[in-house]
Amino acid sequence: MTHTLRLLTVFAIWLSVAFAAQAQDPSSVNGVQKQANKIVTNTQDKVEEIAEKVDESQSAQEVSAGLLEPVYVLAKYFSSSPAFYGMAFALMVAGVVSFLLQLVFAKLVVLSKGSLSIKEILSDLLGLAISLVGLVLTTQAATENSNFTASAFAVLSATALGGLAGLIFYRWGQSLEVQAAEGRRK
Repeated sequence: MTHTLRLLTVFAIWLSVAFAAQAQDPSSVNGVQKQANKIVTNTQDKVEEIAEKVDESQSAQEVSAGLLEPVYVLAKYFSSSPAFYGMAFALMVAGVVSFLLQLVFAKLVVLSKGSLSIKEILSDLLGLAISLVGLVLTTQAATENSNFTASAFAVLSATALGGLAGLIFYRWGQSLEVQAAEGRRK
């Protein structure tokens, strides 16, 4: 948990500094970077201190266990099915294909209509990131807990099925974005 909090904090500070530095003239960027490094170090220390206190807290451990319990129950239930990893892999491939195509081609189509939505771009980026992380984790779990990855047929058919589903969802998503773009123009 500490590593995740530290990474998120550093990323947030880095974004803030990047935007601030962009507005500065080049000679003052060095000073901004030094100041940012100091802020990052102080913030990391504070986050680590808070994380240690939370990790030591019995009530926080109980809440954490309560949050994870339903996930463990679902994981046990789902992974008992031999087809689970193939379906999960296909779903993640569908997400990757759909969101990647939406980020590239759908945005070009919408841009050609004279519109572009930053919210849609960020939403599709989040969907792509979630799908990529899910694909990696699904593949890792399948390798450790099933024979899904040992079967070339299973991997190829799940990839094809997921790719086809991704194309369908991409077309639906593009259609919705074009309709929204036309609505914004009116």
